[in-house]
Amino acid sequence: MGRTEQPRLVHLDTHVVIWLYEGRDEQFSPAARAYIERGPCCISPMVRLELQYLYEVGRNDLDAETVLTALRQIMDLGIARADFDAVVQSALLLTWTRDAFDRLIAANAQHDGALLVTRDQRIREHFAGAVW
Repeated sequence: MGRTEQPRLVHLDTHVVIWLYEGRDEQFSPAARAYIERGPCCISPMVRLELQYLYEVGRNDLDAETVLTALRQIMDLGIARADFDAVVQSALLLTWTRDAFDRLIAANAQHDGALLVTRDQRIREHFAGAVW
């Protein structure tokens, strides 16, 4: 009997979560949309923190929990449960960016052996698991 291959876990970057919430489907490449639809999808806890940060500095109109609660009503969206210290250890090696959110989000996806759906060019250039 042949093995049924399990779908690969898909992490979503912060801007992807915002665009999904806003219904901005035109922002996604066909491949990005396919990865999201295929799932299973989750976010790093750092995405939750970045969403809240963007709200607090006025760059997003809604707080993190409002966005994530609404998204969970339309899709199966988990929160990554990786050990935070292990994620930080991985992030210490990602010296290609000074953005702490990007480092931790990419490191969390890497730690989970997941793909990371992101439009961010720098992440895609340096993180082999980044897709768009």
